[in-house]
Amino acid sequence: MRPPQSVRISTPFAKLKNSMTKRTAFITGASRGIGRACALALAAAGHRVILAARAVDKLEEVAAQVRAAGGEAHVVSLDLASADSIKAAFSSASKDFGRIDILVNNAGVTKDGLAVRMKLDDFESVLKTNLTGAFLCCQQVLAPMMKERWGRIINISSVVGETGNAGQANYVSSKAGLIGLTKSLAQEMASRNITVNAVAPGFIETDMTSVLSQDVKDNMLNRIPLKRLGTADDVAAAVVFLASEQSGYITGTVIDVNGGMYM
Repeated sequence: MRPPQSVRISTPFAKLKNSMTKRTAFITGASRGIGRACALALAAAGHRVILAARAVDKLEEVAAQVRAAGGEAHVVSLDLASADSIKAAFSSASKDFGRIDILVNNAGVTKDGLAVRMKLDDFESVLKTNLTGAFLCCQQVLAPMMKERWGRIINISSVVGETGNAGQANYVSSKAGLIGLTKSLAQEMASRNITVNAVAPGFIETDMTSVLSQDVKDNMLNRIPLKRLGTADDVAAAVVFLASEQSGYITGTVIDVNGGMYM
């Protein structure tokens, strides 16, 4: 009997670093927080990044950081509440970088208040920016992705879009709507090798949470099994994975980045 030969097992993870394909990523709300972290992480992974937000001066700071590290970055002004602004931003980006391969819908606004007293404008304006704006961004990239038969769309939702949250009926509705949009687009686009997924962050360390009292922070931590707030980099890591070739068999799903506070 011949002795058994050693078997060498090859996994896609062993080739992860060397298999990165340079693509173009468009990130909304890239001037700060999670959007900024996603832009820097995607650039570090070797992708060209298009940074979009209303605060162009802050975008330029992020772009300078990308370029200083040897990456490619382009800045566009974007107001998600305006369909014309969305069209103009994607048109400008396409002229400079061509087809957009990766879309990260991150930008969003809040106008919190109890539902019984919430103004209709406050409800509709949050949905217009967070949900309708994201949908219009998707429309701008779908046709080119379908032609190329490759694409990644990543929508940044929120844990409250899954659990609900008092005082945020408008914001929660927009983030829950993003999950529904994700699942519908995933079904429509799967035959064209375009994946559509969502990332739902929990309590993340941001400028907003930095001003909270220690009592409020302690109450947050009591709800998180990992006993720490998340970081923007935690969220960006999930986005980079979903933008990669290695995530090609994942679509229509929600990746929770919340330390276990919602399972």
